[in-house]
Amino acid sequence: MYAGVHTPSMTDRTAAVSRETAETDIDVTLDVDGDGDSTVETGVGFFDHMLASFAKHGLFDLTVRCDGDLDIDDHHTVEDVAIALGTAFDEALGEKRGIERFADRRVPLDEAVAGVVVDVSGRPLYDFDGEFSEPYVGEFTSAMARHFFRSLAMNAGLTLHCEVDGENAHHEIEALFKGVARALDDATRIDERRSGTPSTKGEL
Repeated sequence: MYAGVHTPSMTDRTAAVSRETAETDIDVTLDVDGDGDSTVETGVGFFDHMLASFAKHGLFDLTVRCDGDLDIDDHHTVEDVAIALGTAFDEALGEKRGIERFADRRVPLDEAVAGVVVDVSGRPLYDFDGEFSEPYVGEFTSAMARHFFRSLAMNAGLTLHCEVDGENAHHEIEALFKGVARALDDATRIDERRSGTPSTKGEL
């Protein structure tokens, strides 16, 4: 069940999304043109840290509140937050008028390096190349990082290619979150030369 708020304009690219299932109860607010401020409460410490880093490096103002079935594991919490956040991006960007659309970034964190290529295409696709060096970072299941970005891409309408290489799962995952944030910041930036949607089809 979704309850979204979206005011599409060049100056107010914001959204509020609520998602409630038998497994999670989530509220997300997003300002694409923010300052990187965040308030995050998911019950998974490392995941909170990653979402705060995502907001900081993407210059997105973000609030996330999630009450999930952590007595089982972190799967539903991570996946459903990604679904809600992806939906918020899709709503906030609206018709995507004037955006850069394409971006790529390579981001290091010590020995780890993440590469990200994104197209805000409206055609969801996710491709990932890499392995995580440890199965867990705190209470966060490392494989859920890959699942997070897949769910984000599917719900935000992104073509998203990610790769990572390193020797420490914390560094590998954090480099991915920072890389995706920086690439999304670039791709969603307004190009003042463009008055319409950046597609020969006329829409994304």
